[in-house]
Amino acid sequence: MPILTAAVFAAALIQTPAQAPTPAPDVGWMAGYWLDCANGREASETWSDPREGLMVGHAVTVSARGRPSFESAYIHPAPAGLTYSAQPNGAPPTAFVLIDSGPARAVFSNPDNDFPHRIIYERDGETLKARIEGVIDGQPRSMEWTFTSAPLNSRCPT
Repeated sequence: MPILTAAVFAAALIQTPAQAPTPAPDVGWMAGYWLDCANGREASETWSDPREGLMVGHAVTVSARGRPSFESAYIHPAPAGLTYSAQPNGAPPTAFVLIDSGPARAVFSNPDNDFPHRIIYERDGETLKARIEGVIDGQPRSMEWTFTSAPLNSRCPT
Protein backbone atom coordinates (compact mmCIF):
# COMPACT_ATOMS: atom_id res chain seq x y z
CA MET A 1 0.00 0.00 0.00
CA PRO A 2 2.80 2.56 0.72
CA ILE A 3 4.10 2.11 -2.85
CA LEU A 4 0.66 2.88 -4.26
CA THR A 5 0.38 6.03 -2.07
CA ALA A 6 3.81 7.21 -3.23
CA ALA A 7 2.86 6.58 -6.86
CA VAL A 8 -0.39 8.56 -6.51
CA PHE A 9 1.49 11.42 -4.80
CA ALA A 10 4.16 11.43 -7.53
CA ALA A 11 1.48 11.49 -10.25
CA ALA A 12 -0.19 14.45 -8.54
CA LEU A 13 3.10 16.35 -8.46
CA ILE A 14 3.71 15.69 -12.13
CA GLN A 15 0.27 17.05 -13.05
CA THR A 16 0.57 20.19 -10.87
CA PRO A 17 1.79 23.05 -13.07
CA ALA A 18 5.03 24.55 -11.76
CA GLN A 19 4.90 28.21 -10.82
CA ALA A 20 7.22 30.14 -13.09
CA PRO A 21 9.48 32.50 -11.15
CA THR A 22 8.43 36.12 -11.37
CA PRO A 23 10.89 37.88 -13.67
CA ALA A 24 12.85 40.75 -12.14
CA PRO A 25 11.80 44.21 -13.29
CA ASP A 26 13.72 45.41 -16.32
CA VAL A 27 16.04 48.33 -15.60
CA GLY A 28 17.89 47.99 -18.91
CA TRP A 29 16.81 51.55 -19.74
CA MET A 30 19.71 52.67 -17.48
CA ALA A 31 22.31 51.19 -19.85
CA GLY A 32 24.69 53.61 -21.50
CA TYR A 33 27.19 56.35 -20.81
CA TRP A 34 25.80 59.36 -18.95
CA LEU A 35 27.43 62.74 -18.28
CA ASP A 36 26.54 65.60 -15.87
CA CYS A 37 28.48 68.86 -16.13
CA ALA A 38 26.48 70.95 -13.63
CA ASN A 39 27.77 73.17 -10.83
CA GLY A 40 31.41 73.01 -11.89
CA ARG A 41 31.67 69.24 -11.39
CA GLU A 42 32.08 66.48 -13.93
CA ALA A 43 30.16 63.31 -13.15
CA SER A 44 29.81 60.31 -15.41
CA GLU A 45 28.05 56.98 -15.00
CA THR A 46 28.40 53.99 -17.25
CA TRP A 47 25.94 51.07 -17.07
CA SER A 48 26.20 47.82 -19.00
CA ASP A 49 23.21 46.27 -20.67
CA PRO A 50 21.52 43.57 -18.55
CA ARG A 51 22.93 40.07 -18.93
CA GLU A 52 21.04 37.27 -17.17
CA GLY A 53 19.73 39.91 -14.74
CA LEU A 54 23.14 41.50 -14.02
CA MET A 55 24.06 45.09 -14.84
CA VAL A 56 27.43 46.54 -13.91
CA GLY A 57 28.09 50.23 -13.50
CA HIS A 58 30.74 52.67 -12.47
CA ALA A 59 30.77 56.37 -11.76
CA VAL A 60 33.60 58.89 -11.79
CA THR A 61 33.15 62.35 -10.33
CA VAL A 62 35.54 65.29 -10.25
CA SER A 63 34.23 67.92 -7.84
CA ALA A 64 34.28 71.65 -8.61
CA ARG A 65 37.41 71.74 -6.40
CA GLY A 66 39.11 69.11 -8.58
CA ARG A 67 38.76 66.18 -6.16
CA PRO A 68 38.13 62.84 -7.88
CA SER A 69 35.98 60.02 -6.52
CA PHE A 70 34.58 56.82 -7.95
CA GLU A 71 31.93 54.21 -7.28
CA SER A 72 31.45 50.70 -8.54
CA ALA A 73 27.92 49.31 -8.54
CA TYR A 74 25.98 46.36 -9.80
CA ILE A 75 22.30 45.52 -10.07
CA HIS A 76 21.51 41.85 -9.65
CA PRO A 77 18.82 39.39 -8.62
CA ALA A 78 19.05 38.43 -4.93
CA PRO A 79 16.79 36.54 -2.51
CA ALA A 80 15.33 39.85 -1.26
CA GLY A 81 14.60 40.96 -4.86
CA LEU A 82 16.41 43.01 -7.47
CA THR A 83 19.31 44.63 -5.62
CA TYR A 84 21.59 47.61 -6.26
CA SER A 85 24.96 47.03 -4.59
CA ALA A 86 27.11 50.16 -4.28
CA GLN A 87 30.82 50.38 -3.48
CA PRO A 88 31.84 54.06 -3.18
CA ASN A 89 35.60 54.58 -3.38
CA GLY A 90 36.26 50.84 -3.05
CA ALA A 91 34.30 50.31 0.19
CA PRO A 92 32.61 46.95 0.82
CA PRO A 93 29.27 46.66 -1.02
CA THR A 94 26.09 48.06 0.51
CA ALA A 95 22.85 46.52 -0.78
CA PHE A 96 19.69 48.47 -1.65
CA VAL A 97 16.59 46.45 -2.59
CA LEU A 98 14.19 47.55 -5.32
CA ILE A 99 10.98 48.82 -3.67
CA ASP A 100 9.30 50.58 -6.59
CA SER A 101 9.70 50.50 -10.36
CA GLY A 102 8.04 51.51 -13.57
CA PRO A 103 8.92 51.61 -17.28
CA ALA A 104 11.66 54.23 -16.66
CA ARG A 105 11.88 54.51 -12.85
CA ALA A 106 13.57 52.47 -10.15
CA VAL A 107 13.72 53.10 -6.40
CA PHE A 108 16.13 51.09 -4.26
CA SER A 109 16.06 51.23 -0.46
CA ASN A 110 18.18 50.33 2.56
CA PRO A 111 16.74 52.07 5.66
CA ASP A 112 19.54 50.60 7.81
CA ASN A 113 22.32 52.35 5.85
CA ASP A 114 23.72 55.56 7.35
CA PHE A 115 23.38 57.61 4.13
CA PRO A 116 21.74 57.29 1.71
CA HIS A 117 18.57 55.35 2.53
CA ARG A 118 17.18 55.48 -1.02
CA ILE A 119 18.62 55.54 -4.53
CA ILE A 120 16.28 56.69 -7.29
CA TYR A 121 16.82 56.56 -11.06
CA GLU A 122 14.44 57.99 -13.67
CA ARG A 123 14.89 58.25 -17.41
CA ASP A 124 13.21 60.69 -19.76
CA GLY A 125 14.48 60.32 -23.33
CA GLU A 126 18.18 61.15 -23.37
CA THR A 127 18.18 62.29 -19.72
CA LEU A 128 18.86 60.06 -16.72
CA LYS A 129 18.20 61.52 -13.28
CA ALA A 130 19.83 59.97 -10.22
CA ARG A 131 18.95 60.98 -6.68
CA ILE A 132 20.04 59.77 -3.27
CA GLU A 133 18.04 60.52 -0.14
CA GLY A 134 18.48 59.97 3.56
CA VAL A 135 19.00 61.60 6.92
CA ILE A 136 22.21 63.14 8.27
CA ASP A 137 22.30 64.45 11.84
CA GLY A 138 18.52 64.13 12.05
CA GLN A 139 17.96 66.28 8.95
CA PRO A 140 16.64 65.06 5.58
CA ARG A 141 19.34 65.34 2.92
CA SER A 142 19.55 64.56 -0.76
CA MET A 143 21.83 64.87 -3.75
CA GLU A 144 20.77 64.83 -7.39
CA TRP A 145 22.42 64.43 -10.77
CA THR A 146 20.93 65.08 -14.18
CA PHE A 147 22.87 63.10 -16.75
CA THR A 148 22.67 63.36 -20.51
CA SER A 149 23.40 60.46 -22.82
CA ALA A 150 26.85 60.94 -24.35
CA PRO A 151 29.42 59.03 -26.40
CA LEU A 152 31.57 56.73 -24.27
CA ASN A 153 34.24 58.58 -22.27
CA SER A 154 33.03 62.05 -23.27
CA ARG A 155 34.17 64.85 -21.01
CA CYS A 156 32.63 68.11 -19.92
CA PRO A 157 33.75 71.19 -21.86
CA THR A 158 36.57 73.06 -20.15
